[in-house]
Amino acid sequence: MGYLLPTEWTSTFVPLQDKCPKSSIEDINRMLLDDTGCSISDLFSEFDEEPIGTASLAQVHRARLRRSGEEVAVKLQHPSLAEWVPLDLSLTRFALTNIKIFFPDYPMDWLSEEMELSLPVELDFEEEAKNIYRVRDHFKSIPNTALVVPKVIWAKKRILVLEYLRGYRIDDINSLDGAGISRDEVSAALAHIFNEMIFGKNAPLHCDPHHGNLAIRPNASRSHPNFDVILYDHGLYRDIPIETRRSYAKLWLAVLDGDESRMRIYASQVAGISKEQFPLFASAITGRDFVALKKSVSSSRSDAEREHIAAAMADGMLSQLVQLLANVPRIILLILKTNDLSKLRHYNMSVLALIS
Repeated sequence: MGYLLPTEWTSTFVPLQDKCPKSSIEDINRMLLDDTGCSISDLFSEFDEEPIGTASLAQVHRARLRRSGEEVAVKLQHPSLAEWVPLDLSLTRFALTNIKIFFPDYPMDWLSEEMELSLPVELDFEEEAKNIYRVRDHFKSIPNTALVVPKVIWAKKRILVLEYLRGYRIDDINSLDGAGISRDEVSAALAHIFNEMIFGKNAPLHCDPHHGNLAIRPNASRSHPNFDVILYDHGLYRDIPIETRRSYAKLWLAVLDGDESRMRIYASQVAGISKEQFPLFASAITGRDFVALKKSVSSSRSDAEREHIAAAMADGMLSQLVQLLANVPRIILLILKTNDLSKLRHYNMSVLALIS
């Protein structure tokens, strides 16, 4: 929630998306031998030693399969990760528990609980392969979507081989402009995809849609849109209960209608939000200052509004936000993570279809 949290917090964690320290090629080769009985040269006729991107859990290399000659992306877990994860989780639990004790206005022990639930799943790339099969199957029946998900070639617990798909990062504005790709259409396409995940019947929710996991690929075979949205990294998915989907949809319809009384009703239903918490929760889901939100969610965010949010954070709203996040249902936290303003700026008809 970069529109609410301080820049010092959010910018510090950006490198975790794709610019972390890389594992050595020697360690990677040793892991391949341990897990498959084959070396890099046995499996691949080409293998770029410099990774395309290195995140906190894994790094990705471009390669070419020796048997078929197909170009692939090879996702490799950092070999020492499994050894250190139990210690990391213990240290995180210890640190966040003590933060809660010494700084009771900043309860973040829920974060270690969420990590202990999510991390083992994200470390199993065979589970990620299952997620890929599921999301590809779901979106086959969704018309007019620009979504492209790499197909799985093969998977092991620490190794995932996918078809290689090139694209521009969604924040690479110069490349998008140079390719004649409309920023508004990219925003609308993202809205379509992620609204389907949030509101669609039995849709899987991708819980880590940051810039390092999204790319835009020009597609000359069609005109509107003239691009594909590539979604990488499918390690963490959750299912949203149908009643939560419906209440959340009704909440957003109330937001669009500017109906504060209905907004409060459905905020309470979906996340147990109290009367006092509501203005902050409304800002969290929309990325707007509550005063501006009451006027119109569709208007652009002004410099004055940004300054007002920053001033409110400095004046104590940050601790209120941390306390709010500590008390909402965990699935709502993951929806908020997916529910970035840029994805919902162009609200699509999937919500209305769900309600009707």
